[in-house]
Amino acid sequence: MDKHHPHLLLQHHQHLHHHQKLSLAKSSRQSCSEWIFRDVPSDITIEVNGGNFALHKFPLVSRSGRIRRIVAEHRDSDISKVELLNLPGGAETFELAAKFCYGINFEITSSNVAQLLCVSDYLEMTEEYSKDNLASRTEEYLDSIVCKSLEMCVQVLKQSENLLPLADELSIVTRCIDAIASKACAEQIASSFSRLEYSSSGRLHMSKQAKGNDGGGGDWWIEDLSVLRIDLYQRVMNAMKCRGVRPESIGASLVSYAERELTKTGHQEHEQAIVETIVALLPVEKLVVPISFLFGLLRRAVMLDASVSCRLDLERRIGSQLDMATLDDLLIPSFRHSGDTLFEIDTVHRILVNFSQQGGDDSEDEESVFECGDDSSPHTPSQSAMFKVAKLVDSYLAEIAPDANLDLPKFLLIAEALPLHARTLHDGLYRAIDLYLKAHQGLSDSDKKKLSKLIDFQKLSQEAGAHAAQNERLPLQSIVQVLYFEQLKLRSSLCTSYSDEETKPKQQQQQSWRINSGALSAAMSPKDNYASLRRENRELKLELARLRMRLNDLEKEHICMKRDMQRSHSRKFMSSFSKKMGKLSFFGGQHSSSRGSSSPSKQSFRTDSKVMERTCASMD
Repeated sequence: MDKHHPHLLLQHHQHLHHHQKLSLAKSSRQSCSEWIFRDVPSDITIEVNGGNFALHKFPLVSRSGRIRRIVAEHRDSDISKVELLNLPGGAETFELAAKFCYGINFEITSSNVAQLLCVSDYLEMTEEYSKDNLASRTEEYLDSIVCKSLEMCVQVLKQSENLLPLADELSIVTRCIDAIASKACAEQIASSFSRLEYSSSGRLHMSKQAKGNDGGGGDWWIEDLSVLRIDLYQRVMNAMKCRGVRPESIGASLVSYAERELTKTGHQEHEQAIVETIVALLPVEKLVVPISFLFGLLRRAVMLDASVSCRLDLERRIGSQLDMATLDDLLIPSFRHSGDTLFEIDTVHRILVNFSQQGGDDSEDEESVFECGDDSSPHTPSQSAMFKVAKLVDSYLAEIAPDANLDLPKFLLIAEALPLHARTLHDGLYRAIDLYLKAHQGLSDSDKKKLSKLIDFQKLSQEAGAHAAQNERLPLQSIVQVLYFEQLKLRSSLCTSYSDEETKPKQQQQQSWRINSGALSAAMSPKDNYASLRRENRELKLELARLRMRLNDLEKEHICMKRDMQRSHSRKFMSSFSKKMGKLSFFGGQHSSSRGSSSPSKQSFRTDSKVMERTCASMD
């Protein structure tokens, strides 16, 4: 029993499930008339939020400095009614405070300790007016019971939401936040130590099972924090960051909180505040939240018209890991006026610019959102990431191309966002441009040329090249380019096949030629194959005709030189003859000795000419 108030009982109850309570007695929800002195008439009425309490001055003034001062100020008029304006916790909390003054037993819990602390401050129920007053009792409960339990701290913070700023002034919020951060950090450390094991060599390392569990065993508090209001949740997250809680745990908590709050139907201003706060709380490290979550936040930010800094931050984070995105991620709907494009083009362009320019000096953290790939230069993403994003962009272009409101400059903006080396194959880009031309048939010839200049026709596959060669939507100049490069590819293939065959026996040559030509023909459509062979045939005939003319010239000169030899056998003439023969040798062979270098006979040249003629005739 309390020395000064024998009727006030202080009890400590230890309960399971982290729900310890400091009790002043069992709670009994009774009306005011049931617990006040029935045999003594009431001499003062306290009004709180429209509710009236018929009480007695003596028990109140013995514990409350505020009521004592009010009664003393109105001693001459013998005040009988007092209205307590803006009392924290309202009539329900005042009833508990009044019971304390009367010595009626009730229980302090995590659900009412914040209200009792605030009302004890409001009524000035401190040690100055009475020993072991309400303020000291609730302070003891908060420090010794609540702050030892993360769950109870969350409950007290939840109760404090309607008690601000007084709860902050009394350090209720700060003490609970610090306790939560410390407890979460300690839980993670303990969990990490429990998952350590010794290897066969005696070294300490994390177990494989623990590595597979990204959340860890100390993150059970994530769901608990989701009940907090956004302003208090933000303070808890910042405190956890300062305490060194893992970025992955922070990220998981942010995802859980966003999924809970943004699925509710609320006011636009409230949702906007949640999005902007969550973005500000995102850790700087990469990959701590899924990229789909970042895109989800960006969609909300666009829809809610969030701050520019919020959207730019999201775009920068997405750009740093864009190679992990999907086409559905990039298709961000536009929420502007009806004449605008269906999707956010400018937003995607900024993301692509961030991707191309990532790795700058914005952050020194090697795992920050500005980190580039291991195999890349400090200011560019890795080549593999670049290839993935190039394919993604081509798919995106094909998806937005049919939009009637998509003008050419915006289409070009996306198509040219990546460097030239990003695409090893231009089939996807060609498909997107073809779709755009099909949907925007009113384009001028100059606009069509701008689009076709984006395509490197040498980087088209055989199928895409065959399609482009017959595509009437392309400018004529582009079709000519396609045909030219296709011819070069064919010639290169034929030359490669011929050079390989020279090293094989005759039977293998014939077999190889049939195989190579068959594979080439199978890879092309019959119409394109026939046209290409016809072009190649004509070129070979022209080359043979030129060769035949050179042979005829050599034949004539040989006859003339033979006549000269018959007239004169001087050394001077022989020297001249040798020089002429050296100049006429177009086979590239070495000159032999004077005895073995006699010119081919007239008959041999005629024979070669006939062979060439027969070859040309056969190719026709």
